[in-house]
Amino acid sequence: MIDVTGRYGDATKLIETGSIVGFPMQTRPGLTRSIRLFRAFRTEQDDPGGYYSVLAADTAAQLLSYTPLDKAVVLDVGGGPGYFIREFARHGARGVCVDVNAGELAGGGILGSALELPFADASVDVCFSSNVLEHVPDPWRMAEEMVRVTKPGGVVFLAYTNWLSPWGGHETSPWHYLGGERAARRYQARHGRPPKNRYRHSLFPVSVAAGLRWARRARDAELVDALPRYLPWWWRPVLKVPVLREFATWNLVLVLRRK
Repeated sequence: MIDVTGRYGDATKLIETGSIVGFPMQTRPGLTRSIRLFRAFRTEQDDPGGYYSVLAADTAAQLLSYTPLDKAVVLDVGGGPGYFIREFARHGARGVCVDVNAGELAGGGILGSALELPFADASVDVCFSSNVLEHVPDPWRMAEEMVRVTKPGGVVFLAYTNWLSPWGGHETSPWHYLGGERAARRYQARHGRPPKNRYRHSLFPVSVAAGLRWARRARDAELVDALPRYLPWWWRPVLKVPVLREFATWNLVLVLRRK
């Protein structure tokens, strides 16, 4: 069982082995996949389990394009409910979630901050995070922590929603284009309650440009790939176009390999 007392040290010693299932490497993602993901996304509020199960399966295929999961030790930063870790376990991974919100942690998860991950240096094979970076006040400190806990040769898979994407304001979108505070006030006036994701409290403006800049300059890791997470492979050139990429990317994936 996972020991949740004190600082945790080597994550390998804290994670139980999952089942081992083979899975083919991902082919280039096309338009059909994007449509499937966007259709699933529309059900997020009514059926979060269904949506995140679809997303987790797709993400596992993406991750397998960069590293095998069979017997890999995987840390999911901010993945409290455990959708991704359960999917990775289907492919042989041994995983654990770290989340700052005890109310969202699935059984076996660990309470901890993404800004100070409670694991030793170089203790996991894969450090993964999905749509968490935009919710921390110091995003690149979180990214550096993900690199720190990853073993040399291991993979960091970091996906986040950039602020100027159509969904950058989360539930306050698209009114975030008029300002985060204004969007929050409009949401509260309309729904009678403040949004879950409050601008500059639990939701911060992170850009595609900043992510690419950090990844290219990362001291202890090299950038392997950068891609728009939900969009077809032929959308990749958009990442080379300043300003346009901020609006047209939707969600950025950065894949790095630890030196």
